[in-house]
Amino acid sequence: MCYFILKMLTSEDMTNDRWTMVVLLKLLRKYYSIIMLKILLFLFLLIVSIYSCNPKLSNGLRRNDLKKDVEMVTDKGTMIIRLSDSTPLHRDNFLKLVKQGFYDSMIFHRVIKNFMIQSGDPDSKHAKAGEELGNGDLSYTIPAEFRPSLFHYKGVLAAARTGDDVNPKKESSASQFYLVEGKKFTPETYEKAEKRAVRKIPADQKEVYMTRGGTPHLDGGYTVFGETIKGLDIIDSISVVKTDSNDRPLIDVRIIKVRLIKRIK
Repeated sequence: MCYFILKMLTSEDMTNDRWTMVVLLKLLRKYYSIIMLKILLFLFLLIVSIYSCNPKLSNGLRRNDLKKDVEMVTDKGTMIIRLSDSTPLHRDNFLKLVKQGFYDSMIFHRVIKNFMIQSGDPDSKHAKAGEELGNGDLSYTIPAEFRPSLFHYKGVLAAARTGDDVNPKKESSASQFYLVEGKKFTPETYEKAEKRAVRKIPADQKEVYMTRGGTPHLDGGYTVFGETIKGLDIIDSISVVKTDSNDRPLIDVRIIKVRLIKRIK
């Protein structure tokens, strides 16, 4: 039938053949609904196949979201962060907030050179200059997910939390996070830092702290759930800005946009 219609459409004398035009119109009327139904069915099956390959999870994320990296654009530059599959509660929560645009326009409200840079306070989006920040959060916490293989070397992403006196289970803030800058250790300075740690640090991790740097005394006390795979220099540039007595930068360092991107190799 399609061949017959096509033949008539390409016929040189079709426009002069009244009978051909009449037949063509009748055929189009007869089969129009069938053709449209097939097109709609094809589109429906196409959409179903796409979503079946990337199903929606119970937490609202898509399966493919779990394998994406996080791009964090700040007014000091861009960082790429990879979340750890070993900490699914923290990973999924962070992915969910990123997809909601939750972190867009927040500032790094706590910056300490040779230690870390912290953000995630929702009150910081519209905070006035000099206003004390750090108490804003969401209405839930995340159970700690301590993993021996995840430790506080330079560039890792970890969850902030309230102190042990009010939070003995060391549960994490739902939104506040920090990126570690830390410092490199010598055998002598490392020995002092190790005494402050709440766990015994393996020799291979000790080597990382002395060559790459970090904050070993935080190990076992705060959940590490990702790492910066591109843009470590951005952490360095933020960590040296001038701050007030509450460690807030005198000139705001703002997160412009955070989004999920295809995982880079």
